[in-house]
Amino acid sequence: MTSARPHPSLPRRRRRSGQPTPGGRPHLLYLAIGFPPAAKSCAYRMRETANQFCALGWDVTVITICDQAWEREFGLDHTLSEGVDPRVRVIGLPLFRADLETDIRAFPEKRTLNPGRWLTELREREQKLFPEPVFGGWRIELERALLRAHRERPSDLLLTTCAPYVNLAATVRLWDEEQVPYAVDFRDGWSVDVIGGGEAFPKDSVAGRWESRALEHALAVWCVNDPIADFYRDRYPELADRVRVVRNGFDPDSLPDPADRATPAPDAGLTFGYLGSVNFKPAFLESVLAGWRLARRDEPLLARATFEVRGHIGAGSAREDNAHMELLRAAAPDGVTFGGPVAKADVADTYGRWDAIVLMLVGGRYVTSGKVYEVMASGLPVVSAHAVDHDASNVLTGHPLWTGAVGLEPTALADRFAAAARLARAATDKQRTTGRALAQRYARAAQIAPAAEYLTALTVRSGVNSAPQEVAR
Repeated sequence: MTSARPHPSLPRRRRRSGQPTPGGRPHLLYLAIGFPPAAKSCAYRMRETANQFCALGWDVTVITICDQAWEREFGLDHTLSEGVDPRVRVIGLPLFRADLETDIRAFPEKRTLNPGRWLTELREREQKLFPEPVFGGWRIELERALLRAHRERPSDLLLTTCAPYVNLAATVRLWDEEQVPYAVDFRDGWSVDVIGGGEAFPKDSVAGRWESRALEHALAVWCVNDPIADFYRDRYPELADRVRVVRNGFDPDSLPDPADRATPAPDAGLTFGYLGSVNFKPAFLESVLAGWRLARRDEPLLARATFEVRGHIGAGSAREDNAHMELLRAAAPDGVTFGGPVAKADVADTYGRWDAIVLMLVGGRYVTSGKVYEVMASGLPVVSAHAVDHDASNVLTGHPLWTGAVGLEPTALADRFAAAARLARAATDKQRTTGRALAQRYARAAQIAPAAEYLTALTVRSGVNSAPQEVAR
């Protein structure tokens, strides 16, 4: 590991709080709402991050929300927790989304009488505390939780991952009161509009001032791709050298065994599949299904093919009860099925049953999606259902089993479905091996480990925080 120069945001001395870390090991506070067993795609990145810091000799304390809160949203996947280093300590806060409560006996009177007005007032209250709808109301409890955790067990570093962005308020509070060095894993960024492109809000807005304040003393700012990182380097040139691209990636245990992959039998119907949250608009899904319908009608290789959709659809009371589900049910005569979420432990077997993968993604050049790396490494033909100018296209360029990005026009998508069917029948071992080899640089550990090592070098190997010290008063 290379040594790091002292960072301007590292305090020279720190206030002593609580008891020293046992054995002199450095202590990481990891504010990671979405940590396993939350059934969220971000849980994979969070799990790997915590594990990498453990491997580097840190004691890791994760602060997230309790399991009961996730049960209201997308649910739980306890197989995710099986891969968490047993040394990781997890604190689950009793923070709940009131709007996802489905027990009408627990509804306040205002919600019962006027649900729309109640929700509007709830959002207004949330944003008075912090400029973020849905989660702004968690600010005070998150601040208290970080301070309490640090004072019980002094921390040498705070790593905050967003979203929600209210986490930044707690990060600033801990810095202001305890001068704990911190880094921000922005992932998709806040002030960048990753879906529409460009700026989400100006620097002089309330949200802009919060973001500027939160990033001012950050040791590092992690982003998931180069376009987002470049946006932040341009927006905050004084922080340019602290902005790092830390991509998502794939987990090797999520991939099917290449030895089990064989060319489908000529008389067997092909199986196409999509795995991921259905978080795009119904019109998006409608275009993809229309393309599939055309392809199945016109391409003989697809006449008996099926298209299996797996993942989370909707949250709370809308879970699997929304416009997306109506579209999927209506597409059943076209061989479309919905099988619900897939546990992390079953992902490899799911891919192993498919002959081609459909990659449905919103946004454009600022969006990569963590799923693209897994898809790339699967050794299966890939149908891209997303904008042509999309960062996923940059990742997939050169992959021999990628059929290319043509946008979301149904006729163009039908052509890509047909091309993937031909690849599924005729792909060579060399093509599959080449595709997997191209993906190897995106293994999740290969992405997270260097970033964790860099922060370790800054905060521990520099000797700045090797032991708590009294602040000179």
